[in-house]
Amino acid sequence: MRWVTFDCFGTLVDWHAGFAAILKPIVGNRGPEVMRAYHRFERLLELETPHLPYKDVLATSLFRAAGEVGIQLSESQARALPQRWATLPVFEDVEPMLAGLRAMGCHLAVLTNCDDDLFEQTERSFEFPFDLVVTAERVRDYKPSLSHFRYFARSSGVKDSDWIHVACSWYHDIAPARTFGIKSIWLDRDHTGEDPATASAHVQSASQVCEAVKKWKPS
Repeated sequence: MRWVTFDCFGTLVDWHAGFAAILKPIVGNRGPEVMRAYHRFERLLELETPHLPYKDVLATSLFRAAGEVGIQLSESQARALPQRWATLPVFEDVEPMLAGLRAMGCHLAVLTNCDDDLFEQTERSFEFPFDLVVTAERVRDYKPSLSHFRYFARSSGVKDSDWIHVACSWYHDIAPARTFGIKSIWLDRDHTGEDPATASAHVQSASQVCEAVKKWKPS
C-alpha cells in the first residue's frame, strides 16, 4: 500500500493569496509587511507550551504582526483569518495531481498545522476527501516537530519505503521528513533557495508530482 502525504497550506491550498485577500480590507497595501512579520510570530507561538490552538496562533500572530508595523487591530479584526478560513483557495494544479495519484493506486493523506474544524472547512474545497488527516490539534504539536510524522506512521501502519511526503515548506516539512527518514518531494512554489538535495525530488508545480512519484520504487 503506497501512501503519499501532503502538507496542505502553501502546498495544496494557496495560503498566500488567500491571506492577502483576507488582509486587504484590514491593512490595505501594508499586507506584505504584515505577512512577513506574521510568519515570525507564528513560528514563535507554535513553539509555546502548553499547545495553543491554531485559531489562537492565527489571531495572536496577526495582532502582533500588525502592531509591529504600526497598525492597531481590534480583536474581531485579528480573528479575520480563522473566521474566513474557508475562503482560502485550492491551487489550480492540485486536483489533476490528486486524481493522477489516485489513478496510480496511491492512498492520500494530509499532515497539517491546523485545527480539526478549520481543516474540515478546507477539505470541502476538494473534490474528494483524503484517506487520512493528521492535524496539529490531534497531535498537540506543530511541524517541524516530528509528531505529525510519528502519528501518521502509527495510524497508517505504513512502512517507510511505501511512504513519500510532498510539501512546499522546506522548514516545516522537507527538512523534518529527511530527519524522520522518509522520501520527500519538494514542491518548491516559493523558490526560497534552500538545498534541494534535502528532498528526494525537487519540482516546481503540482503537475510534476505524479511523474516524480512514478520514479519512486516502493517495496
